Formats: sequence, C-alpha cells, structure tokens
Amino acid sequence: MTQAQAKYLKDYQAPLFTIETIDLAFNLAGNETQVQAISRIKRTSKHTHALVLDGEDLTVVSLTVDGEAVPYHVSAGQLVLETALDEFELNIITKLDPEANSSLEGLYMSDGAYCTQCEAEGFRRITYFLDRPDVLAKYTVRIEADSAAFPFLLSNGNLIDQGELEGGRHYVCWQDPFPKPAYLFALVAGDFDLLQDEFITRSRRKVILQVFVDKGNLHKAHHAMASLKKSMAWDESRFDLEYDLDIYMIVAVDFFNMGAMENKGLNIFNTKYVLADTLTATDEDYHGIESVVGHEYFHNWTGNRVTCRDWFQLSLKEGLTVFRDQEFSSDLGSRAVNRIHAIKVIKNQQFAEDSGPMSHPIRPESVIEMNNFYTVTVYNKGAEVIRMMHTLLGEEKFQAGMKLYFKRHDGQAVTCDDFVAAMEDASGVDLTQFRLWYSQAGTPIVTAMDSFDALTGVYQLTLKQSLANCASPLHIPFSIELLDAKGHSLVNEVLDFTQAEQVFSFEGLSHKPVASLLQNFSAPVKLQYRFNVDQLVHLMRFASSEVARWEASVTLVSQAIWQNVASLQQQQAMTLDPRVRDSFKGVLLDTELDPALIAEILAIPTASALIEQTESVDLDALALAREFVLTEMASHSEDELIVLYRSLVPVDSTQARALKNQCLTWLARVPDEAEALVIAQFDKASNMTDSLGALTAANVGDLPCRDELMTAFELRWQDTPLVMDKWFMLQATHNAQDVIERLRQLQQHKRFSMSNPNRVRALVGSFAAGNIYQFHRQDGKGYAFLTECLMILNKLNPQVAARMVTPLIQFHKFDLGRQTLIKACLGQLLALPDLSKDMYEKVSKALAK
Repeated sequence: MTQAQAKYLKDYQAPLFTIETIDLAFNLAGNETQVQAISRIKRTSKHTHALVLDGEDLTVVSLTVDGEAVPYHVSAGQLVLETALDEFELNIITKLDPEANSSLEGLYMSDGAYCTQCEAEGFRRITYFLDRPDVLAKYTVRIEADSAAFPFLLSNGNLIDQGELEGGRHYVCWQDPFPKPAYLFALVAGDFDLLQDEFITRSRRKVILQVFVDKGNLHKAHHAMASLKKSMAWDESRFDLEYDLDIYMIVAVDFFNMGAMENKGLNIFNTKYVLADTLTATDEDYHGIESVVGHEYFHNWTGNRVTCRDWFQLSLKEGLTVFRDQEFSSDLGSRAVNRIHAIKVIKNQQFAEDSGPMSHPIRPESVIEMNNFYTVTVYNKGAEVIRMMHTLLGEEKFQAGMKLYFKRHDGQAVTCDDFVAAMEDASGVDLTQFRLWYSQAGTPIVTAMDSFDALTGVYQLTLKQSLANCASPLHIPFSIELLDAKGHSLVNEVLDFTQAEQVFSFEGLSHKPVASLLQNFSAPVKLQYRFNVDQLVHLMRFASSEVARWEASVTLVSQAIWQNVASLQQQQAMTLDPRVRDSFKGVLLDTELDPALIAEILAIPTASALIEQTESVDLDALALAREFVLTEMASHSEDELIVLYRSLVPVDSTQARALKNQCLTWLARVPDEAEALVIAQFDKASNMTDSLGALTAANVGDLPCRDELMTAFELRWQDTPLVMDKWFMLQATHNAQDVIERLRQLQQHKRFSMSNPNRVRALVGSFAAGNIYQFHRQDGKGYAFLTECLMILNKLNPQVAARMVTPLIQFHKFDLGRQTLIKACLGQLLALPDLSKDMYEKVSKALAK
C-alpha cells in the first residue's frame, strides 16, 4: 500500500473558497442512488488557485459551472476544477451505491433504511465538497424515494415541503436556517415506528419531538424521549441555552459505528442508546441512554452553533460537551457515583492511551486518519480539562465565560484558544499557564511528601510534578482535606499547584493529620504518596468526600493485591492484612452509606485497571494474587454478604439492585450458598438488571449452573439483538480455557454478524478488552484470534477495526514472550496489501515504539 501521510496542526490554512449555500437533491434508488449538489461558491481572497473538492467512491454523472459544462479532473480522492471566477454556481450530479457501503460512513443502508454518518469526513462519500469543518453553509435538501418502502424522509432543519410523485414515489424538502459544516449533515429514509411529543421552551416556543425506532420497538422509546425533555429543561436552567428549531428528531439504527451523532435537528443514534424497557435493558443501559441523549442534545450549542475550525480542535466540542453531560447526570442522579464512573474511564482507559503508541494531547499536533482521534483523551481527558477550569473559576465565572463564548462565536468555526480566551476575559483569571493542558501529551505524575512539626503545630505538604517532554510545569488544581484522629475535617480546600515543586504549610494543628489528597480526582494526574493501611482505613471511614472514600478503598485493595504479587515472585505464601478484610466488612455493615456507593466500593479493580497502576506486569502472578485477595475478603464477609443480599431482594430501586448484584458476584467466589441464590434470582427476575446480575455472578464464579442459565437466556432473547449482545459479551468474558474455541463457534451464530459493529464489539471487543487472562494467554491464541478478526474488519469497516486493535498495540507492560507474540501479529497486519489508513496509523506507531 502507499504509505499514508500525516497532516499537521501547524500547517492549517484557511479555505481558499467558501460555500454559502448548498441545495441537495437525493433520488434514493438502491445501488443507482443519485445526488445533485448545487453550491454557491466564493473565493475567500484574491488568488488564482484551482477549486479542489473532496470525494470518495463517487461517479460523476455531470458537472456545470453557471450552467456550462467545464473541464475538470478527478484523482486521489479529489476533484480539481480550474476557474477564474470569483463567485459561481457549481452543479454536480454524482451516483453512488449505499448498499455496498459497509464502512458505515457517508450514505449507507442499515437494515433496509438509508442512513448517513458524516463525521469526521463522511460527506465526501455523498458528493464532491469542501469537506472540512471551517466551511459553513446553509442547506436545503430534497429527498425522493419509494413511498411504501420509505414513508419517512428526514434531514436537518425544518420541513418546508412534501408531496406525492408518479410511480409510487414521494418527496420532502428540508431547510436548515443555521449555517453548518458538512459533517453535521444527516439524512434518514425508512419505515419506522414514531413516538411524538412536544417541549415548550422558556420563551414559550413549541418544539415537536420525534423518536423513530424499528417497527415493534415503540414501547422501548419512552425513556429516550423523557431523557430528551430532561436535557432540554436542564440546558435552559443550568446553562441558559434554549433550542432553536421547530423540530428535534432522534432516529435509532442498528448499524452504527459510534454511540450517536449530533447532526443539527436530526440526531442519529445507535439503538443501544435509545431502546429500553425493564425486561430488556439494565439500569446501566437506562443511565447510558439518558447520558448520551443529553450529550447529543447539548451539542446543539457546544458543537453545532459553535463548531471547531479544524479536526485538531475536536476537544473544543467533545471535551466541553462530555463535561456538560457529566454535570447533567450528576445534577439528576448521584454526583459521587457519576464522578466515580468518570474517574474510572480516565484511570483505566485514558492513562493506558497516554502510555501507549497513540499518546496525544487533547489537541493533537498531527494525524493520519482523523477517525483515530475520537479517543478517551480528546473526549474524557478533554472533559477533565474543562472541569479543572470550572474548579479554578467557580460556577459563576465559568457560566460568564460560556455566555461570552457564545456571544463572540455563534455561527463560527473556532479553536480551543478561543474558548480559553472567553473564559479568561469573562473571569479576569489568567489562564496562560493552564493552556499547557491542551498541548501536552501524557499523564503528569505528582509526588506528595508530608511532615509534621509537633513543636510548632505545622503540617507541610510538598508536591512535585513531572511529565516527560514538558519543559514548563502545569497549573494543577489540587484538592485536599486534612482529618484529625477522630475524623473531623480540619482543612478542605483546593491548592493552586503551579510550580515544579511547591510546599504548602498548615498551621495550628495539635497532631499530624490524615491527608485526603487529590480529592474527587481534581486533576487527571497519577498521584504517588505512601499511604499506610491505617491512613486508608481512616479515609474510608471519615473522608467528607464520598469519592475520596471510594478512592481510599481502591488504593487499599490494590496495595494488598500488589503485595501478594511480590510474595508470589519471592515464592512466599500469600496473606491478607486483617485490617483490609475488616474495612470492607465495615462498609457492608454501614447503614448510613449510599447503597450505590457501597456497590462501587465492592467493585474491586479489574485486572486491566490494576495493570495501569504499574510500569510492567507479571500477569500470571497478578491473576493469582487478585483472585486470592477477593476470595479471602468474600470468605471473611460471607455472612454479612448473605444478610445484606437478602435484605435487598425485596427492595426495588436502582441503588438496591446495584448493591444486591455486587453482593451476589462476591458470594459466587464462596459458592456454598451462591448457586442456589443465583438460580433463584435468575428464575424470579422481573427486570434485565437482576437477570444479567445472576448470569454475571455465575460467569465470574464459573458456577455449575452457568451453562444451563446461559442456554435459557439465549432461548428467551435470541430475537432481541441488544439483549443478545449482553449474552455474547458474557460468553466472551468467561475466563475458561476453551473460550477461544467457543468464540469461533459463536461467530457462526445466526444472530452474529461481522458487518454489525454492535455484535462485533460484544463478542470480539469484549474478549480482547475484558477477558485479560485469556486474551493474554501464553500460547498466543488470544492474539491470533483478534488478528484474524481484524483482517476481516479491515475490509468491511476500517473504523471498527482500528478501535478494536487497541489491546494489541498497548503491549509494552507485558513480558518479553507476550510482546514477541503481539509484535508478530501486528507485523501480519502491517503487511496487508490493503491495510486501511485507520489501521496503518495505529499499527505502524505501535511497532515503531
């Protein structure tokens, strides 16, 4: 293959032409679909350069300029048109084949419906265009299709015309009054069930709300609709932002590369984030739907009304909008639990990305394939950077910065610097040093040391920060709480940590306090501090922050596991400090703690989370040590677990279900009574949360009833794709020696398809990312299985393939034998003659590193 070339932020140039308006006409007719694009084009300055348009997999039927045929040429994904005109009308008619488009970019078919996905660069698969985010145009769209097969014809904006045509066809016209980049264009044509409602904005405007789902799923659309209405109300009350069109539509499709897409007025969603009822969706699914619906709605302002100038600025819209959806979930639910979930993503996934070959700042400096930068760094670390800004400024000044940002840039494509400048100017706070967070890759390490002078009553905390390739220190908001021996809070504040090394002094103390450091994960850094067991137990009991209590529990059990890894390496017997066991028993007995928080504390760090805590891992010793610690803790608390479990069985709440199912999973490690409890819960379950909770416990404990329950589950839900995804995931994460043979058999299952991203993520992705011990087995069979799947996906869907390769490229923490096996697999991929740009970028960087 021709080696793909990188693009660089430093090389950005403003467009030589702009497109003010575009009229699109779609004649949807299978593999003979035709698209007419009439664009009003202007030069942006005095120059003589040719017009260069982007396009992929298109056939040009005709092209005219101001009604006259003109010469042009097409090569390497570009149409080049020489013209001396400063302003003209370009009319291009192209032909394309949506049915053959397995990449799920541009215009494609999803279970008999036409659908689009244009972010980041999918619009060029629809027509030749200036496919870049800094070209904003007003769109008018006419869609024509067969009336019976495609009764709903949808696009962005407001409906302005519709009618019947000869031959059983019909048409609609949509007009979006707001200029937008091509990546926000959307079209859907199909036959759906429709749930309709309305929302009255604070200015008393009526907005029609519509959720379109596959036939027979209307009863599963109500939670998505309720989530949308909550999102609209919340954005008005918290951010003073009102919706701006007459209609807001959500369409759920089963074939979709992402979770959802915020196209102006017409959001296209993966069915996973729309369809829900209690029989088929878990509490986690319900929360995910609410969060994602909110996220896409919030993009209406942070992404649509103000968009990014270039794709290097992606975090401008995504990091900010993730922060907004996190705040939405926290205001509506448990702020502590939502914060814990966000922290887990950073510590377990983003830190891994930071230490791997695809490490990049939240504003990347270079890119080969833009799809590869829809990452946890851009999204989730980007949100942490916004959160730090919010911490430094406070709610009032942050909101003033948001208002100034929209006042300055509504209708524009701007940069991350423009956002920070608005925050600075509105608040009067200098964020010059803080800006380094946007350009610096990697995870900062903060080392904390403390001392106490009993004579003077002064406690000193010394903080040092380090980050490879960072010449200047970062501005780190560092939250602390100091507790006395009785658990009373002495100090609770955020420190401005701005120097490479900084000393903070606290006076008037009678005894050395116990310090809760980096409370609520106030910055995305790795903290190094030698907590002892007594300090951690104290924090678990008394820290004011529930998140800090959870953090202390994670550190406590992690230390116990690593100590046993060391014991195994030294050929010593494994042991568990009684204080560790007793601290977790104390959590089970604490009637004042939120059940959802107890559930989070019981969710002991996974193997992948533990791997992120170390520079290199003895995986075989880690597997034994983690299992030993968990079994010891479960055995020591068996009676308390059973009593707590039984007390929660009759309670019907999300918090109770979360804790009940964690208790059942723990009990599965001491299976004296677990199997009977698991079978009883499975048989009596009236909701998917409890049904899946029982299956998960049987899966984790490898209980004798597992296979029988899995078969029963399959027979019941084999015609419900999203539920079967849960079944595929459990099969893929079963820590059994024959799991790979089972996976190969399941690839032939009638409900599995390599063409469907949801199925692939459930079976292949869950195995590679979630079944750590079997994926990294010493014989290399796990690596070989994933490599075979990636070779297939490379042709079918390069985006999904590139996202699925991540467990292979993050190999540097494993032993030499495993690294050698992984590199051989990566070499096979790199040698593919048709390797996609998406895959090439990741594989080549991994092997180079």
